[in-house]
Amino acid sequence: MSTIKFDDEILPARSIGSVAGVYPTRKTPSLLEKKSSAKDLYVEDGDDDKAKLTQEGDIKKKQAHIIKRDPKEESMVKMERYQTSDLKPAGLSIRSFVENSTIVKILLKVVGVMGVSLIISDGVLTPAQSVLGAIQGLEVVKPDITTGTIVGASCGILVLLFLIQPLGTSKIASTFAPIVIFYTTTAYLKAFSPYFAGAYLVRNGTDGWKSLGGILLAFTGVEAMFADLGAFSMRAIQLSWMCFTFPCLLLAYIGQAAFISDTPSAYSNPFFKCVPPGTLYPSLVIAILAAVVASQAMIISTFQLLSQIMKLSYFPQIKTVHTSTIFHGQVYIPLANWLLMVGTIIVTAVYNNTTRLGNAYGVCVVLVTFLTTCMVSIVALLVWRCNPFLVLAGFLIFGALDGVYLSSALTKVPDGAWFTLVLACILASIFILWRFGKEQQWNAEAEDRFPPSHLVRKDDAGRIYLASAFGGGPITAIKGLGIFFDKVGDMTPTVFIQFLSKFAAIPELVVFFHLRPLSAPTVPPEDRYTVTRTTIPNCYRLIVRHGYTDEVVTEDLSMLVHEQLRNFVIREGVYLEKSAVAVKEISTQSHPPSSRDSSSLEYNGDSSDFVTSRLAELQKAYDAQVVYIVGKEQMRIRPVTKVWRRVVLSAFLWLRDNTRSKIASMKIPTEQLVEVGFVKEV
Repeated sequence: MSTIKFDDEILPARSIGSVAGVYPTRKTPSLLEKKSSAKDLYVEDGDDDKAKLTQEGDIKKKQAHIIKRDPKEESMVKMERYQTSDLKPAGLSIRSFVENSTIVKILLKVVGVMGVSLIISDGVLTPAQSVLGAIQGLEVVKPDITTGTIVGASCGILVLLFLIQPLGTSKIASTFAPIVIFYTTTAYLKAFSPYFAGAYLVRNGTDGWKSLGGILLAFTGVEAMFADLGAFSMRAIQLSWMCFTFPCLLLAYIGQAAFISDTPSAYSNPFFKCVPPGTLYPSLVIAILAAVVASQAMIISTFQLLSQIMKLSYFPQIKTVHTSTIFHGQVYIPLANWLLMVGTIIVTAVYNNTTRLGNAYGVCVVLVTFLTTCMVSIVALLVWRCNPFLVLAGFLIFGALDGVYLSSALTKVPDGAWFTLVLACILASIFILWRFGKEQQWNAEAEDRFPPSHLVRKDDAGRIYLASAFGGGPITAIKGLGIFFDKVGDMTPTVFIQFLSKFAAIPELVVFFHLRPLSAPTVPPEDRYTVTRTTIPNCYRLIVRHGYTDEVVTEDLSMLVHEQLRNFVIREGVYLEKSAVAVKEISTQSHPPSSRDSSSLEYNGDSSDFVTSRLAELQKAYDAQVVYIVGKEQMRIRPVTKVWRRVVLSAFLWLRDNTRSKIASMKIPTEQLVEVGFVKEV
């Protein structure tokens, strides 16, 4: 077997590193499943929050019908695909094929989730690789330092890094201010040319191809910058990468190549051995700080990914803390933070050197770039409506580059890279399992999605009865105000259906209470509440829009509900006095009345008497008692379910039963809380 001559291949190696570094800058952000990969670096949705705050406007997104959507999202966000006339014949054929092929849909889901899993795996490897590599610089200062000392110091820094995560991204980022020192020579600027990279591969053949896996670290970290889109703006990432990070990386690598060409012995640790005389210790400090910053970037991106896949129903809802009132995407997830810390320390202790760890790290990064290329090509066809031939050309170019690096990196699987793939597969399995279970749950709950008018009927005397589909019996009135928690905010709450159909009783005043979180720190009081009537007598729907710093569910929730209903009745009377006709809907923002989800009001022409009687009914019910009714849904597998499906659903139900209960976090007086349990078959 031929060998690669060291002195002759420094420039080509740096050329390959330059090509690897240039190439990812033309890519889109790391994939966050289909929804996120469709959001190219130039697609932002920051203005949607403003629209949500001012009105319940539909947000239209043009896409293909590929995945099933959460019913809660469907009630808030309307998504439409391009019309047939808007697509070219080639694009229309591709979209039809994707929408009608179950295999393609599953494949897209798996590819997207695998990309997310790889980046989260990267979040375990990056802190270990960065900090361990920086601490290994101590070997230059003290050659006889033991491996245990290096590993111990690295683990100590990592523990400290994870302990300060609750401070938030902004505070941590403002604390670290690393200084980048680079060393270069004009002669080696020609390493920017990809010619030397191609000549290198032709000259060295198989050995040159295998060595590509060792150059992957030249562009690692790009995936973290794009994954941090939720925490930083598009323009900030563009400027920081193109104007600072990217040029510094290229100059630093080329400078190291220049030094190694004159001092071949520096190859074992080029960064520390090429620093100017007298700056070794400052460089060591800078390297450690830079390693901490690099680790912080991947930790942030992991939090970003987890928060987004939770919104996409690929992971159970776990505690998420927003750490900034300016940037809504800056979050801290305690459970993920401690799991990352444990995983990173284990990886650092087991691998204990950057060579083996770099093998696992490189496979993770290059596989992410390859999957990104695949997903962006799909987006270019279905969302951007690009010419299929141009998309194919771009895919072949970038896919070929990805493929060459990936094939080389996969040769390192037996040498430690297997860990990344195993961890990513485990995470992807959990994500897909949860998503599959949620889709089955949505299907089971679909039978309860109907308007209130289908549940009850009213006779000529004004008495209400259950609809014939539910037995048709009379409904008994219960004194007091009943607040039913509604998780969807549309149609009839499932907990109300179960309560009414089983007990044939209803509180004399009913409120469907729905919380609608928005991606904003707070929502102004005038835009926060919306009250509407339903077709059920004395039944209202209260929707509360809130930001992540707003606390809505408190011990005084009943007072808030009472106040909003009282304001609604007063505004209703004012409107009746002005219009002198029966209204069907009016919101707290004084929107025009709507016929949807409302009932006719008995109005005799005297608005003051009307308002007085309504307020008296409200006060009477409130004084009698206030009861909070929350649904407790249990899932049961149908007896005729196939074995493999039963196994998967059993795993989902186990995860579901062991996730944090939302009721436990509600600050509601326990003596006023009623939990209605019911069972759904999946």
